[in-house]
Amino acid sequence: MITLERFRQLEAVLRERGYGPTIDWTESIEPASRSEEFAERTIYVICNSGMANAAANAIYQRCLDALRNGVPVVEVFRHPGKAPAIDLIWAERDQLFADYNHADDPIAALEALPWIGEVTALHLAKNLGANVAKPDVHMERLARAENTTTADLCERLSRESGYRVATIDTILWRACADRILRSAIYEAEGWDAAFRP
Repeated sequence: MITLERFRQLEAVLRERGYGPTIDWTESIEPASRSEEFAERTIYVICNSGMANAAANAIYQRCLDALRNGVPVVEVFRHPGKAPAIDLIWAERDQLFADYNHADDPIAALEALPWIGEVTALHLAKNLGANVAKPDVHMERLARAENTTTADLCERLSRESGYRVATIDTILWRACADRILRSAIYEAEGWDAAFRP
């Protein structure tokens, strides 16, 4: 089980590795206040879906540069689905932002965006300030190992630590992505086999 003590170990290793600003940002993230900011955060999530974060960040920067210079994204990012979705989100950002702000169900409004699905909508919601967890592959493994859900795992650790649910998700996910906690091994063999600081 990921106890509070074990969670604090993960956090300490991440902070030692320079992720403190990311943790602090997640804890204090503000909702988007402008349509451009909403579009940029959406585009970031689209670029990151199914890709390694380092590669996605470079693509994201190229996409933003193209959009700001009036260049179609397909000229700098040849993904046949993501590029047109990014162009559409940028072109319709004012209306999409207004729709999101007035939605009865903000998560459903995000799911309606091009190239945003059920899981990526939660990623985007987190980046827009919502206090939710994203049930990606690492988080689902951790939850299954504890016979719970991603949301319940993060809510428990949130209550115990005082961090937001979204911050718990970020810390656990980053620990898994950096192989400090190997999620597949944790699911199969438990903490002692999976934790490698």
